[in-house]
Amino acid sequence: MRRGFFLILFVLALAVPSALAQDPVKVDPNHYTVEFENAQVRVLRIKYGPHEKSVMHRHPNSVAIFQTDAQVKFSFPNGKTQDAGGKAGQVTWNPATTHLPENTGEQPFEVIVVELKSGHKRPAKKPNANTNTNPEKK
Repeated sequence: MRRGFFLILFVLALAVPSALAQDPVKVDPNHYTVEFENAQVRVLRIKYGPHEKSVMHRHPNSVAIFQTDAQVKFSFPNGKTQDAGGKAGQVTWNPATTHLPENTGEQPFEVIVVELKSGHKRPAKKPNANTNTNPEKK
């Protein structure tokens, strides 16, 4: 009985960091602000001062547009870390992730992140091959 309790406790301890990872705007409003949002995307402005650190949070698939140069260390729920960064003007694709970022540079940085929302909307209907879709041609 006691071993079963400790096994359950161990499994929960592994699951908690991922479960607690939340929306960065809610858990870290000092660094994350919403600039625009609709049914398809959410645009975040992210600003970190030198050596500032966030909390564990998650992002869906996204595109990042670096407004300034950045040096960042990402910590992940499994304990691994990754050094990353970008140059002003650089655009990167980022698959969905849960992480804790830290500005490891001596300068502040700013990034615009366009988060893609996963809607289950039907794709637009393809025009019938026999239908004229160009009103100029009759």
